[in-house]
Amino acid sequence: MEMDRRELADFLRRSRERLRPQDVGLPDGPRRRTPGLRREEVVQLAGMSADYYIRLEQARGPQPSGQMLGALARALRLTEDERDHLFLLAGHRPPAGRPSGEHIKPGLLYLLDQLKETPAQIVSDLGDLLAQNAIATALFGGVCPLDPDNRNVVWRWFTDPATRAAYPVEEHDHWSRVHVADLRAAVARRANDAPSAALVKRLRAASAEFSAVWDLHEVAVRRSGRMRVVHPVIGPVNLDCETLLTPTEDQRLLIFTPPPGSSDGAHLELLRVVGNERFEAADTPAQRV
Repeated sequence: MEMDRRELADFLRRSRERLRPQDVGLPDGPRRRTPGLRREEVVQLAGMSADYYIRLEQARGPQPSGQMLGALARALRLTEDERDHLFLLAGHRPPAGRPSGEHIKPGLLYLLDQLKETPAQIVSDLGDLLAQNAIATALFGGVCPLDPDNRNVVWRWFTDPATRAAYPVEEHDHWSRVHVADLRAAVARRANDAPSAALVKRLRAASAEFSAVWDLHEVAVRRSGRMRVVHPVIGPVNLDCETLLTPTEDQRLLIFTPPPGSSDGAHLELLRVVGNERFEAADTPAQRV
């Protein structure tokens, strides 16, 4: 990313001028001619060189570091959106926002509930299934949300042979690489935090296949694609998957729809009628991973 010195200078100046001394705990002394904060006050709050900051406001300074941008964002009392804008103007990727974790926003759950005729799931970036609607449960099977070993689709793919039963054998290698490449991207976004590091360590210990694929260092975020599930009641069904991300990208709403013009819509219609009979009709339920 390239640094936009002119826009960065303008944004810093405008942000400084919008603040009053009392907004940052400084006295509003006499003979204040400059609107907002003075440059030396910003420098004091950010703990940086006055000459360096002046050069930034004059659009002639070198590219600031991420640490320096963070200090400026705090000094200028920027919101998260303003902070991200500051980083982008300076040629840096914005820092990751506060993750949602396992707490699903009510609006996202409401949207999930409205998709009564379309299979949909809410999944974390590490692959934990957090919620799914009734038709998704009928199609993919139930997963206990309280058991981290059982609800993580990457873990299940590499440790539970029954999970792969719904996919043609010739596709298994493909899906292994898809899972690992997506997980690799998530681990990097999280800067190898404790949950992601623990999951990778556990998978390496449990699966030689995972370790081999992980060592390829392939990276590819899953955003959309087509999959084939063999359901024990309705038979094989092709689905297109679209992914909607939360702003922090640590939760995903996955929506599964039949390909346009295909007969797979009729299979889903049958599933709506059959409902959860699949759990009684088969000892080994198909799983979506």
